[in-house]
Amino acid sequence: MLYVILVIYLLIMLGIGIYCRRKTSSVSDFVLGGRNLGGWITAFAYGTSYFSAVVFIGYAGQFGWSYGVAAAWIGIGNAIIGSMLAWMILGKRTRIMTKHLGASTMPEFFEKRYSSKNLKIVSAVIVFLFLIPYTASVYNGLSRLFAMAFNIDYSICIWAMAILTAAYVILGGYKATAINDFVQGIIMLIGITAVVISVINGKGGWTAALAGLGEITDKGIPAGTMNTLFGPDPINLFGVIILTSLGTWGLPQMVQKFYAIKDNKAITRGTIISTIFAIVVAGGSYLMGGFGRLYGAATQELAEATGRTLVPTGSNGKLAFDSIVPSMLQAALPEFLIGIVVVLVLSASMSTLSSLVLTSSSTMTIDLIKPFYKGEFIEKKQVLIMRILIAVFLIVSVLIALNPNAYITTLMSISWGALAGAFLAPFMYGLFSRKISNAAVWASIIFGVGFTVIHMFIFSLGFFPDATAAAASLKLNMASPINAGAIAMIAGLIIVPAVSSFTKVKDTDAVEKIFTECEKELAE
Repeated sequence: MLYVILVIYLLIMLGIGIYCRRKTSSVSDFVLGGRNLGGWITAFAYGTSYFSAVVFIGYAGQFGWSYGVAAAWIGIGNAIIGSMLAWMILGKRTRIMTKHLGASTMPEFFEKRYSSKNLKIVSAVIVFLFLIPYTASVYNGLSRLFAMAFNIDYSICIWAMAILTAAYVILGGYKATAINDFVQGIIMLIGITAVVISVINGKGGWTAALAGLGEITDKGIPAGTMNTLFGPDPINLFGVIILTSLGTWGLPQMVQKFYAIKDNKAITRGTIISTIFAIVVAGGSYLMGGFGRLYGAATQELAEATGRTLVPTGSNGKLAFDSIVPSMLQAALPEFLIGIVVVLVLSASMSTLSSLVLTSSSTMTIDLIKPFYKGEFIEKKQVLIMRILIAVFLIVSVLIALNPNAYITTLMSISWGALAGAFLAPFMYGLFSRKISNAAVWASIIFGVGFTVIHMFIFSLGFFPDATAAAASLKLNMASPINAGAIAMIAGLIIVPAVSSFTKVKDTDAVEKIFTECEKELAE
């Protein structure tokens, strides 16, 4: 039954890619779908790019384990800050200004908004490098679920997903991705609802499940806190909310959705749809993860009966957080629902993967290769290079994901911290203010990437274990790449206006022209 469901789903996805292949000839078609997509399609593309196996498997598992039902606040933050406010504040201005500037990527926006080719080149390199760990984290979560459902080797799952994703993105570009996202989004809404209900009912219903969580005590977990409103560690929970919610405002693959939307009416419609989508999918995922500890005994019994370790430790001896959700699902769900979950997570992950690889390949082609290409660089050749780079990007990501001890949350946090820490403030302020200087943009990029990389070497790569132990003892765990990412984003929001206050705008006449024309369209 599982294989039948999976094969039908994959055939539909590939069919959409083949259908859109005939309608994808230009760079605009391949990267932005011709800038002619409606609110429903764009909202689902935004939501499915936002939530993947990273959330359902990695974040829901680790933070549900750490914070109990209070982890649902992460989903609420994703809906309000990461979806609703992002659409309301950024949507209209991003669509109008990028269209006016003729920008197809975030680095291209920086070049034309701040009159700097160097900004474009540097930001393009950053996008390519730091989207790789995010892509690896998606493979990681998806492959763990497949290993649970089909008992297939982890590495085989990763390579299979890479080939399938490459197939329909290379064929149909953004339009195929967006249509697939719509189909995948519907599957996600139905699937997550069924899973949450099953998980809670599996422990006697809402009241009994909450009571069971309240009885849990563990090292660092005060008694009676796993079922409370803000959980055992509200300060570090807040760091997770900031990283996963505010981060979308500065991620190239997310804001690029606003470039492609058709008109302002579609933005209004998309705001409502994406917010509801986030509440159901993100809120449901984190709420489900909050009951993970209740399934500890059940998963152990199942492990003894089947001879398999369902919540294993990695080779480093630590609890494998990325295996928590697959383990509890195997204990809680009947086989037909596991099939739905597999398609649910596959849907979420393939949509995110397609968005990431498309963003990376288009950035490399338009912002790095095109400016240095000698001779005529026709659109057909640009699209061909993008397709080749998609394959290269996926192979590099797979090689990183093959490390079984690379936690999903660590990989994603490094990616989001560097990208959003560097780009969020320059992008957002650049849409609204004439006074943002190039020096301020450079300061934000240097701090965001520099802080993330230094933190990664000190903590995530384990080069300085004494520093990790000392940082972990603080109330706000400075060893956490999640908190580091949140700090990088907030710092950028302070650095950009501060540096702009005592530095000059590079080309005031060009900036004034940009804003005059864009504000005229905004007023219509």
